[in-house]
Amino acid sequence: MEILDILIIGAGPIGINCALEAKKNNLNYLIIEKGTIVNSLYNYPLYMKFFSTADKLEIAEIPFISAAPKPGRQEALEYYQGIARQKNININLYEKVLNVSKNGNIFEIETSKSKYAAKNVIISTGFYDIPNLMNIPGENLEKVKHYYSEPYPYAKQKIVVIGSSNSSVDAALETYRKGAEVTMIIRNSEISQSVKYWVKPDIENRIAEGSIAAHFNSELIEIKEYSVVFKDENGNINEIENDFVLAMTGYLPDFNFLKNSGVDLQGECLNPFYNSETMETNVPNLYLAGVVCGGKDTHVWFIENSRIHAEIIIRNIFSK
Repeated sequence: MEILDILIIGAGPIGINCALEAKKNNLNYLIIEKGTIVNSLYNYPLYMKFFSTADKLEIAEIPFISAAPKPGRQEALEYYQGIARQKNININLYEKVLNVSKNGNIFEIETSKSKYAAKNVIISTGFYDIPNLMNIPGENLEKVKHYYSEPYPYAKQKIVVIGSSNSSVDAALETYRKGAEVTMIIRNSEISQSVKYWVKPDIENRIAEGSIAAHFNSELIEIKEYSVVFKDENGNINEIENDFVLAMTGYLPDFNFLKNSGVDLQGECLNPFYNSETMETNVPNLYLAGVVCGGKDTHVWFIENSRIHAEIIIRNIFSK
């Protein structure tokens, strides 16, 4: 079996950047991706706009040209997938990594299609695969959606949106403007401060005028076929009619995969251990890159500030 210099798990923007850095340094590499190229971006809402400007999303000093101040999902897909094509990056798509183990100094990687061997492994899997469940009765009903793509299926429906993050606010505003009757149930006392600055006044004004109902300091406690039950800020139990629940409660890295790969997980946030100067985990020659580094706190790392991980990792590999 050929022994790769590097096997990269995940073909998101940071995984692609790692591949470009490896290629630039004449290392033998392969990306394994369970979906399509930049699979997480592909599954974002269709009309999503990034918080960052295009220059902050660039990798490998390849210009990202956008006509709008903030690029959208489609532009990002064109940019990153275009790089993969133009640079002829070595990627196996629709192949899931099942297990990473070590035999001496060589990693053995088992996937849904094959087996590989590599001197180094980079895990760059993001956090968009596993919804952060509410663990309440009825969450498994078909009407509950943990992923939101577009507003059209929800026209003239009674929608409950859980949360007050960017994804929650976008879903609430878009479905409202397509004719849905929208109610937001929010654990906190206000709309999240992290919401995009050009969107936050919009949602706050819609709530203030009563176009969108919002229950702050409240918690959903049960989902029924035609209604939902929640506890309001006064501790009262309320039941309202409902057709769909958009549970925008966030997503988590695959902690079981990290743990099974030997990575130590620390604290309540299950932060994976790594050396910030090298991105190497407690397993020698096993590295982390991108948002997977943040554990449950998925707002620490994003494309803009984790682009540097690729260069750090490759530099460390060459130093050994």
